[in-house]
Amino acid sequence: MTSVKNNFLPPGLVTNLQEVLLNRKSGNEEANDDNNNNDNNKSNEPSTSTSAENTSQIEDNSKPILLVTNGDGIESPGLLSLVDALVHEGLYNVHVCAPQSDKSVSGHSVTLQETISVNSVEMNGATAFEVAGTPVDCVSLALSGALFSWSKPLLVISGINRGSSCGHNMFYSGVVAGAREALICGIPSLSISLNWKKDESQDNDFKDAVAACMPLINAAIRDIEKGNFPKSCSLHLEIPTSPSTNKGFKLTKQSMWRSSPSWQAVSANRHPSAGHFMSNQQSLGIQLAQLSRDASAAGAARRLTTQRKNVEIESVGAAVKSDTSRVKKYFRLEFLEKEQEDTDEDLDFRALENGFVAVTPLSLSPHIESDIHIAASDWISSALKGEQ
Repeated sequence: MTSVKNNFLPPGLVTNLQEVLLNRKSGNEEANDDNNNNDNNKSNEPSTSTSAENTSQIEDNSKPILLVTNGDGIESPGLLSLVDALVHEGLYNVHVCAPQSDKSVSGHSVTLQETISVNSVEMNGATAFEVAGTPVDCVSLALSGALFSWSKPLLVISGINRGSSCGHNMFYSGVVAGAREALICGIPSLSISLNWKKDESQDNDFKDAVAACMPLINAAIRDIEKGNFPKSCSLHLEIPTSPSTNKGFKLTKQSMWRSSPSWQAVSANRHPSAGHFMSNQQSLGIQLAQLSRDASAAGAARRLTTQRKNVEIESVGAAVKSDTSRVKKYFRLEFLEKEQEDTDEDLDFRALENGFVAVTPLSLSPHIESDIHIAASDWISSALKGEQ
């Protein structure tokens, strides 16, 4: 089920609909003539239908289909900059299916046995939907044939993520997981991250990041059509902090680098609404749980989104117990930057630090990683020659 993100209809369309209703009431031949005129006028008005079937009817199937997702959410500047560039090329049929909120550290998680809402989104030149789920949900749904009329795009691009996904961060990364899900489904894929630095990076850097990786994206599309793109792997691109001054592409290996997890105890006094919410609002917790199971998909997702901005909710099972002797504590997880002593210049984080766009091939099987690396190396060398 889908719903329109903006529920306000254009005034011209409202007037047109009113005329149609008046003509239907008259029930005579003149009314029929008026209806025919209104039908002609409707062809010049924007359609309010949001079904996948109606959307697919106006798609240009002569162009290669690209699916774009991300981990930061559909309103993130990284995704919008990437979609704008792909649409501006004028060569591709661009579709977007991305999380409605930030899911950048969701890993390869999926939403099971719960209803998720899907809303159409206006995005110039692209067919776009936001999903109340994870990046993997988005890709899986898009490739299923249930949302779009197709089930196999030429390429899936996930990004551009705000922050590095080097090393072990790839296992946490939602943007990498989106591309990995496409690989699992047999679709060539790319994931892209920008090495965002607080107090140094700006949203405009995403436009430079897109410019930096577009040559490789165009080369990938060209060679996928020719059958020359590396099989059984996904390519992860890491854009340096200053993308406009990057030193070019460098094939890299996934490092063992990781951010250090830091769990901090949070005082209940700092979050009184969290400390007393479930004890004072048990019925609300039960209602929210019921919403997730029984209410409409759009209504449940929107109300839960509103609640999660203000409160922290424990499981309903814990809420109905009134044992005051139980201890309740609150913790917050943060990842801290960690220095890496490995000096191998071919590792992802090291190439990124040195100003290169790091390109890391990722496979689903460790037994073929060496073969994948060789194939990716050969393809990158030939692809970049073709772009020069």
